[in-house]
Amino acid sequence: MSLTFHWFLPTSGDSRDIVGGGHGVAPGAAARARPATTAYLGQIARSAEQLGFEGVLTPTGAWCEDAWITTAMLTEVTERLKFLVAFRPGLLSPTLAAHMATTYQRLSQGRVLLNVVTGGESAEQRAYGDFLDKEGRYARTDEFLHVVRSLWRGETVTLDGEHVRVEGAKLNRLPDPIPQVYFGGSSAAAGPVSAKHSDVYLTWGEPPAQVARKLEWIRGLTAAEGRTQRYGIRLHTITRDTSEEAWAEASRLLRGISDDEIAKVQAGLHRSESEGQRRMLALNGGTRDRLEISPNLWAGVGLIRGGAGTALVGSHTEVADRIEEYAALGLSEFILSGYPHLEEAYWFGEGVLPILRARGLWHHPAGEPALRDTVIVPFTPEPVRAS
Repeated sequence: MSLTFHWFLPTSGDSRDIVGGGHGVAPGAAARARPATTAYLGQIARSAEQLGFEGVLTPTGAWCEDAWITTAMLTEVTERLKFLVAFRPGLLSPTLAAHMATTYQRLSQGRVLLNVVTGGESAEQRAYGDFLDKEGRYARTDEFLHVVRSLWRGETVTLDGEHVRVEGAKLNRLPDPIPQVYFGGSSAAAGPVSAKHSDVYLTWGEPPAQVARKLEWIRGLTAAEGRTQRYGIRLHTITRDTSEEAWAEASRLLRGISDDEIAKVQAGLHRSESEGQRRMLALNGGTRDRLEISPNLWAGVGLIRGGAGTALVGSHTEVADRIEEYAALGLSEFILSGYPHLEEAYWFGEGVLPILRARGLWHHPAGEPALRDTVIVPFTPEPVRAS
C-alpha cells in the first residue's frame, strides 16, 4: 500500500507561531505576519507539488479566504497538485455545487477534491443565514450528497426532502473523473452520512487506540451500506533532524503564548457544538502539562487553535514510525500542516518522505526523477559524481 500525503493552505495567513482560526476563534496576527496572498499561497502550493504531496487542503469559514476562488487561482501556478476544497452544504444548492465541481474538474484537468464540512457552530452558520441545529445540518448533508452523487452519475433528480428540494435537476456535463468526497465527523449523526456518501473518512489526530475504535465504528456502518471507503487523518507536524530539535520547536511555539490567551481560547472552544472539538479539548486538558499524549503525539496546538489540535513531534525517523503505526490501523491518507507552512513542508518532505519511500510505503505522485550518475562541470578535467 502506498500512502497519500496532502499539505495545507493557510488562507487566513501564516506565521512562525501557531495560527488560530476555525471554530469561532479569531485568526490573530497571522494575516499581518504572512498575508494569504496569491503569491505566498502559490509558493506553498508549488513547494508541496515538488516535494510529493498529492494535494492541499483549503479550509472554509468566515476567518479565511473562500476556498473555491483561492484554489481555482492556484491551478494556474501548479501543474499536478490537487486541491481539497472545503465547503459547507446548505450554503449553496446541491445542483450548483455539483455544477461548480464539474467545471473545476474540466478546467483544472481533474484536480479538485471536495471536503464536505457540515458545520459545527450554530452561531457561525447563522451568520450565513443557516438556522438549522446540528442534527438538522447532518440530515441536510445526507440529502445534499444524495443529490450531488446522483447528478454526477448522470441522473435527473427530483427530491422533495426535509431540507433539500430540487426538481428536474440535471447536469449538461459530467465530471471526469468524479471528484472524491472527503468527510469527517465524530458525532453519532456524522457516521451514517459518511458511510453512505464519502470516499474518504477523516479523523483528527487522536492516539492510535482511539483512532482504531473510531475506524471500527465507521467501517461497520460503511459495510452495512454495502460500500467501502478509505480512511485519513489530519495532523500537524514538527519534524527535525533530531528529536531534541523537534521538541525544542514545540516548546518555542507555546513559549510566546500567555496563560490568559490559552484560557480565552479554551473558553471559546468549550462552547463548540463539535464532538471532534470536544475530543481535542479532552486531549490537551486546557493546560501546558502532559501534552505528549502518546509517543510523539503532542496536543499543544489545540491549546490555542480550534479544529485539528495535535502534532507529530520528533526526529524524521520517529515521525515516520508513527505514520507507519497509523497506517497499520488502515489509514492511507495523511493531511498535514506546520508553522510556518512553507518551511515545514520542506522539513517533512525532505526529512520524512524519503524514509517512507525507502520502507516501500510512499512514492512520489509524479514518479521518481531520473538522476544522472555524473554531471559535467565546465573547466574540470573529469566528470563529477552527482550527490
